Amino acid sequence: MVTLTRAEGNWAGDLDVTRRSIALALAGGYAVAAFSADADPIHTDETGLVTATVDIATADRKIPAYLARPAGPSASKGGKHPVVFVNSEIFGVHEWVKDICRRLAKAGYVGLAPDLFVRAGDPSKTVDMKVVMDIVKATPGDQVTADTAASLKWLAAQPFADMRRAGVTGFCWGGGATWLCCERFAEFKAGVAWYGPLKAGAYPRTPPIELAKDLKCPVLGLYGGQDKGIPAKDIDDMRAALAAAGKTGSEIIVYPDAQHGFLADYRPSYDAKSAADGWTKMLAHFKAHGVA
Repeated sequence: MVTLTRAEGNWAGDLDVTRRSIALALAGGYAVAAFSADADPIHTDETGLVTATVDIATADRKIPAYLARPAGPSASKGGKHPVVFVNSEIFGVHEWVKDICRRLAKAGYVGLAPDLFVRAGDPSKTVDMKVVMDIVKATPGDQVTADTAASLKWLAAQPFADMRRAGVTGFCWGGGATWLCCERFAEFKAGVAWYGPLKAGAYPRTPPIELAKDLKCPVLGLYGGQDKGIPAKDIDDMRAALAAAGKTGSEIIVYPDAQHGFLADYRPSYDAKSAADGWTKMLAHFKAHGVA
């Protein structure tokens, strides 16, 4: 039995990882530090899709990114498809994140998830949460912003991507990154942040709440009422910051019984009902703001 301990303390959804769950996670390509041996992860097939790992040129090197998109041209909008940029969890671009991209592609989007941790290591392959957090901490916020900009430049050059209809989503670490993307990049028309940290913490970047006044598009925040890592006060304070800045198009929804990671169907924190409702609300949010 391997006990996981986060550098900043355990969160709801952390667990003891058995050798069986480690083996199953590695076999399926899932993050071993959070995989539940009892999970039955959703697998989205590639029928009707084009999927690939592509290289994104950044200032210092190429970084890999997982791409999933509809195989054919769109019936409208010049044959191009709307785009959703995907920010991963702290565990990086593992199989669950790739499946999210495929789910988005099945819904008609170009889904792109760049490996923003690649220079520091692969957090999906370790059971040691300290190692995971060390990788995250070794990934500076300015570097993430630069890699995001490079990824958007790459997307703009693709004949299948319509950057006039670009949105962004992300989970956990990536939920916080989603808020920041919408505060820093005018390319995004809408964002959906799943249980992303809002205030200062273990991550080396500006907290989203400090930049709420700079929000450039509406953000839908989806949070769990049982999330021990993101207290209700943080959510209340973010709502207040958005209201003070006049960002009336943004909204935060809290699922009272859900934990951190409630969308992640490979983890014990998965909440099918909250996940399904959140996914429906995400697609509706994108559509309402021109990302469809």
